[in-house]
Amino acid sequence: MPESWRDMDIANPTEEHSMLREMVRDFVREKVEPQALESDRNERFNLGLFREMGSMGLLGLTAPPEYGGAGMDATSVAIVNEELSYSDPGLCLAFLAHDQLFVNNLVHSGSDSQKERILPKVCSGEWVGCLGMSEPNQGTDVLGMETSAKQSDDGSWIINGRKMWITNGIIDDEGTPADIVWLYARTGTDERGRAEITTFLIESGMEGYSAGQKIEDKLGMRASTTAELVFENCVVPSENIVGMPGESKIHLMRNLEHERVALAAMSVGISRRCLADMNSYASEREAFGKQIRNFGQIQRHIGESWADYRAMRAYVYDTARQIDLSKAGQRLDSDGVKLFATTVAKNIADKAIQVMGGYGYVGEYVVERLWRDAKLLEIGGGTIESHQKNITKDLSTNSSAIEQ
Repeated sequence: MPESWRDMDIANPTEEHSMLREMVRDFVREKVEPQALESDRNERFNLGLFREMGSMGLLGLTAPPEYGGAGMDATSVAIVNEELSYSDPGLCLAFLAHDQLFVNNLVHSGSDSQKERILPKVCSGEWVGCLGMSEPNQGTDVLGMETSAKQSDDGSWIINGRKMWITNGIIDDEGTPADIVWLYARTGTDERGRAEITTFLIESGMEGYSAGQKIEDKLGMRASTTAELVFENCVVPSENIVGMPGESKIHLMRNLEHERVALAAMSVGISRRCLADMNSYASEREAFGKQIRNFGQIQRHIGESWADYRAMRAYVYDTARQIDLSKAGQRLDSDGVKLFATTVAKNIADKAIQVMGGYGYVGEYVVERLWRDAKLLEIGGGTIESHQKNITKDLSTNSSAIEQ
């Protein structure tokens, strides 16, 4: 049997992927790490640094080159998310909301005219995008959303409602709303009594579109802004509807698979940094005349973290390899990998704090911040409870997946 298959690196399967990782890792070391602690403390989205990522070609990773994108795949997204989250998960979350929730959605569901007009602006960073799905009273229950849209006689649509917990909803200290929103709204009810969901492109300056409150004092992800978006008789022209009315559940579910793998990749970055820091500290710190890495209690924390990290990394990149961004079909593993990776990341961060003791508990040391940031990953993009439900449901009709 040829031995070449042993040389494949699942996290860097091609030279292009390796070059991307090296570029982003250098950027993180030189530009992201120096500002990460301050941005967290000040609850500040570093818009300038974000736009610099546009000049590097990172803000449209999966967009075609003719629109200013990089034309890459889900593995590339995982690489960038991992590397950014090693230092600043908050900045990565802002990137994810823009690149994966707005840009990738537009690439695969928008019309040619919408892509030609909007993609160059979001890929360059001129416009900052976001996704509006969660609401004050609705989260995981997407079909229960209350934001509604009604078509006027002239063909335009009138939207009313509020969206909550929107990453990039506000982009600066002046409360400026996102330049463009991928908005889900209810436009009717089907014959089974379920909501018909339609997608609209909401642009800054449209009548009736504004930012509400900025969500302050979050536990973690403080380097990204979270806000409420308000739609009061918001007038949207017919050319800003995406696809046909009522068909948004198709692209909603397709992009959720992509988002969940991307969030799991953030967990890899958080875990790698926490493991690196606790391992280094275990050699630097001494107790009773010995390095603390010689004590069984510390060995358990480091050993279990290493095994969990390696398992998570393999699962994330194996799932990313299978993701076809143009269609759904990987829900079982996209739910599974996010369920596993996000919980593991939180646990590894917890172990890092335990190993580092008092030093791990204070803001000057990164693991405290990563521990807070990791918790959001168990909630955003679908709660871990929703993943448990989906996996159990899917295995009831596809038990053969267990034997593959």
